Amino acid sequence: MITLHDNGVFLSEGSLCASAPLSPEEGRKQTLAWSILQAHSVSGDPERLQIRFDAMVSHDITYVGIIQQARASGMREFPMPYALTNCHNSLCAVGGTINEDDHVFGLSAARKYGGIYVPANQSVIHSYAREQLAGCGRMILGSDSHTRYGALGTMAVGEGGPELAKQLLKDTWDVPYPKVVLVYLTGAPRQGVGPHDVAIALVKATFESGFANNCVLEFAGPGAAGLPIDFRNGIDVMTTETTCLSSIWETDAETEGFYKAHQRPEAYKELHPGSHAWYDKYIEVDLSAVEPMIALPFHPSNAWTIREFLGSAPELLAQVEADAQKRYPKAKINLLQKLHDGGVWADQGVIAGCAGGLFDNIVEAADILRGESCGSGYFTLDVYPTSVPVSLELAKTGAVEDLLRSGAVIKPSFCGPCFGAGDVPAHNGLSLRHTTRNFPNREGSKPGEGQFAAVCLMDARSIAATAANGGKITSADEWGYETARRTYHFDKSVYERRVYNGFGHPKPNEELILGPNITDWPKMQPLAKNLLVELAAVLRDDVTTTDELIPSGETSSYRSNPLRLAEFTLSRREPEYVGRAKAVAAMEAGRLAGEVPEKLRALLERCGAKAEETQFGSCVFANRPGDGSAREQAASCQKVLGGFANICYGFATKRYRSNCINWGILPFTLDQGTAFPYEAGDCVFVPDIRGAIREGREDIPAQVLKADGGEAAITLHVRGLTAEEQEILLDGCLMNHYARRAD
Repeated sequence: MITLHDNGVFLSEGSLCASAPLSPEEGRKQTLAWSILQAHSVSGDPERLQIRFDAMVSHDITYVGIIQQARASGMREFPMPYALTNCHNSLCAVGGTINEDDHVFGLSAARKYGGIYVPANQSVIHSYAREQLAGCGRMILGSDSHTRYGALGTMAVGEGGPELAKQLLKDTWDVPYPKVVLVYLTGAPRQGVGPHDVAIALVKATFESGFANNCVLEFAGPGAAGLPIDFRNGIDVMTTETTCLSSIWETDAETEGFYKAHQRPEAYKELHPGSHAWYDKYIEVDLSAVEPMIALPFHPSNAWTIREFLGSAPELLAQVEADAQKRYPKAKINLLQKLHDGGVWADQGVIAGCAGGLFDNIVEAADILRGESCGSGYFTLDVYPTSVPVSLELAKTGAVEDLLRSGAVIKPSFCGPCFGAGDVPAHNGLSLRHTTRNFPNREGSKPGEGQFAAVCLMDARSIAATAANGGKITSADEWGYETARRTYHFDKSVYERRVYNGFGHPKPNEELILGPNITDWPKMQPLAKNLLVELAAVLRDDVTTTDELIPSGETSSYRSNPLRLAEFTLSRREPEYVGRAKAVAAMEAGRLAGEVPEKLRALLERCGAKAEETQFGSCVFANRPGDGSAREQAASCQKVLGGFANICYGFATKRYRSNCINWGILPFTLDQGTAFPYEAGDCVFVPDIRGAIREGREDIPAQVLKADGGEAAITLHVRGLTAEEQEILLDGCLMNHYARRAD
């Protein structure tokens, strides 16, 4: 089905070859990734890219903070098309105005600075970008990790908010030239197999080993040509879960048809690798061998074929229960109750968002459910089309009628079910979702309060087959149905009548409208000569997700209030963290005021450092933090609470490491295999850290001061900083950096 090859390969005239009439160095210049990245880089150095993007997109969890950072740093107008969508905080907060206050701010910012404002429930972020901003050979930056439009010939990157603020200030996105991995597609998927099945299988094959980490995935091969554009988009958006940097596909008549349908034929151009393109490694995917898949909690890579899962359900569900109980000892977990009457029974199906809510997915789900019933039991099915134009076309084709008659509920365009702000299951509920992630708590449950629910990822087709079977988990390839591809017709008037498009026409005299929950960032200090940090959280999990660092769901309502949001930091993973971090921050406030607390004074005496030269902050240790969302708040909340460092063996994603740097958090790493037997309350002293960062020293000696009086020497690393990243860390954060440059 999927085979990984950890060696280089040429793609010569469409075929895989071990050699070619040119060198790998010359051959890598024939990849699509090379041509697009170099065309957008202004560095003059092909190995150290400085990218300027063609357009940007943000949603209402992130755009307020981005605009606030940029305007505080001197921005006067948006220098490129910048779309502000409202697909995450679309639900009104109970008893408050804060979500709609963010939306009003967004419209006022689009008017003032010349942006694009997409009102709530008109489109999810990635649907609008595909429909209106993508173009062959272009590059788009988004403040959402699933910013992926490679199937449309567009290289797109999901990053933290500060990287978008840099673009608004006409700065660049800096990255070493990445490895490029060929994804070579052959065969054709059989009926009942959808894009999520291929995507989940790809994530399973690559995630644990880090095969694609920070690489570009380039899709080619004879199997690509037979895939409809929605199928390609559905695979492409999930490449984020491989932890790759970006993606790109060769284009063809199918791609051209997408742009013609969306009345932008000029955005299409033919893109193919050169005659002898060389790739650092490659993945072979036989589409004809892919089976319907299910990803069990708590990661898209915890995946099995549905056939395998049903054959071993008692053992696999018991493993999920054991994992969940270890994570959430307060919750009473019972998933084995889903085993009865000869099957495994789910409580909920959801088809939604940038991965699931595509036109073809929903049409085929409707084909499966035509004349069937979801039943009147506990099982429910909710369907969220990606945009109003998609909803309109689904209504015209009759798909909406078929779904409604089956008992499914059609809901407006909204990303909430993907991150826990809608369709939260009941306690011990089992939800099947064609969305992007099934991380811990991502479905909105609160295990700390005894609530627990489980999310499994499945393709819309198998979710529909399950619904037709009354909630009994059923593989779509075993459910007889007829389907035919429909031609999609895009109605542009929907956006012309409702979306505000002010790009190129800023109105500088208009005022921003700031609700009471929209606040500025607190003052942050530059890096001192020495650094002393106390471990406020020690996380031993293999991977720590951004959803654990700052939970999604109802907390997203507070994204525009840094201090209030920070109260949720690690709340569902390490509830004691906030209190510990605040205690450390209080001591640092005393030091800055010239009144060094007794505990801090004793620590400084142990390491022989002067109070006026030594910054005191909190620190998080995790094995591999930062998998998942691009949300900058996973780092900024730590900084707001006085965090100055992360210590880890490696960062799960570039974007989380970038977020840490942009918020002035030292990204320390340890050598693999180095023991770190320390716990919360122990401290780490890093002498002359300012000199080390300024001079680019990557191996930094440090001293552990254990709470029990013991001491130990360790070596920390800060590797691969760019010159600007060094300056940002020295200045204390990106905003300080820009403020200093403006002085």
